[in-house]
Amino acid sequence: MDSQKDALQRIIATLANKNEELQNFIETLNHTLGRVQVNSTQVVSDLEEEFDTLYSILDEMKESMTNTIKQDTVRKSHELQNQLTQSTSALESAEELLEFANNALHITDEGDFTKAAKQIKDRVTMAPAFRLTLKPKATDNMTHLMVDFSQERPLLQGLKFLPVPRAPEIVLGDCLVIDNEVTVAWRMPVEDSKIDHYILEYRKTCHEGLPRVKDEQCWEMVDDVKSTEHTLQGLRFDTKFMNFRVRACNKAAAGDYSDPVTLETRAFNFGFDSTSSHLNLKVEDRSVEWDPQGGKGVDSKVKGKENKGSGTPSPKRTSVTRSPAPRGARDRFTGESYTVLGDTSMESGQHYWEVKPQKDCKSYSVGLAYRNLGKFEQLGKTNISWCIHVNNWLQNSFAAKHNNKAKNLDVAAPDSIGVYCDFDRGQLSFYNAENKQLLHTFKVKFTQPVVPAFMVWCGGLTLSTGLQIPSAVRSFQKTENGLGGSNSSISQQDPAVACDICLYDKLPSVDSSLMP
Repeated sequence: MDSQKDALQRIIATLANKNEELQNFIETLNHTLGRVQVNSTQVVSDLEEEFDTLYSILDEMKESMTNTIKQDTVRKSHELQNQLTQSTSALESAEELLEFANNALHITDEGDFTKAAKQIKDRVTMAPAFRLTLKPKATDNMTHLMVDFSQERPLLQGLKFLPVPRAPEIVLGDCLVIDNEVTVAWRMPVEDSKIDHYILEYRKTCHEGLPRVKDEQCWEMVDDVKSTEHTLQGLRFDTKFMNFRVRACNKAAAGDYSDPVTLETRAFNFGFDSTSSHLNLKVEDRSVEWDPQGGKGVDSKVKGKENKGSGTPSPKRTSVTRSPAPRGARDRFTGESYTVLGDTSMESGQHYWEVKPQKDCKSYSVGLAYRNLGKFEQLGKTNISWCIHVNNWLQNSFAAKHNNKAKNLDVAAPDSIGVYCDFDRGQLSFYNAENKQLLHTFKVKFTQPVVPAFMVWCGGLTLSTGLQIPSAVRSFQKTENGLGGSNSSISQQDPAVACDICLYDKLPSVDSSLMP
């Protein structure tokens, strides 16, 4: 019976997954169908616009060339009309002189004839008919203004739609997700020398498998990628997956998108649990800051022996009470425990996050704790919390703390601290976040889920999550775990610290602080 139920459950799960795939595919088809109509209307509009532009250019050229013909016609007509007027006037003058000369032939008086002959000679010398050029200043030929579209006509007749590159193919085996960077590689199905560049698009998603049309995130674009590979750097992995697609572009147009791929981008994401924070801490999305005015005016005193002998410097004590917490929330930290916990617990696996203090921060701690850490208890002062503590007030110190024992670290406190937790192996390590130098390691047998824990006084901390475990940290962990048994422990008798065995001569030590 049980085996049949298990088989039926597997069938139900398979059917549910298939139904989800079909629903997503139907949404994709409907979306594509709608986009076909929209894009078809758009390309028709673009085509009409291109032809209208071409018509406009031809009309402008026709008008310009027609004006040229008209101007040449006016010029020639003007020149020929002037010549015609001058020639007509010269002809009239010549006819009148010819008639006068014919009449002079009949003069019998020698003196009158001589006088008339002289007048005729003078007039002939000055006659316009002998001064005119008897050649038209313009011809009737207009062939120099004719056009021949015999070369352009085949070009116009050969107009075609733009050549579009084919869709690239993303090579999943060459894609790489490491150190919060994603490298996407692709290839063209056939060689295309006319490709000018590629467009890579990506978006974050919580869904595995093919991208969904109705996804929460919008596609982001990286344009003008010149090679068939691109690396996205400095990503924050705040979703489990990312979708990628790419398209090729030539000088004319962009081609179809490649088939999209989904890459896993799991990382540890959490924020500050503001319901747990001390009232003197101002908690925001990714930062916590000391606020001396927090809880001012609340007149309930907090007493407890846990406040005595505190190793954490504090200002003048202020009597405060906690605000009413939401149902299911733990009590706020109070007294001198200027603490806030993370809002997400860890009960298996490997996790990594980074913390950056303000430059003038006087005192802070970074580490882990069980969620039932007492509201008066300070990090590292109990057997259910582990941390490294930095004190820049009065006397500088940098130490690893657990169970009210401290081990001074012989390295300078870095500008940013990386925290690595391997819950299953019982390991908590702290690194210089910049160069991944190991600062300290606790060996712990966790007996219940743990949460990130933070203390800050007179300053602030900035939290970075959504980070993969850096490859340098992974490599170091493999080396360390391969050594087997090399560790040191915080002494349970001496409140200072005893280092039994160092991992390396020049490397920080490893604590085997087992739960009692």
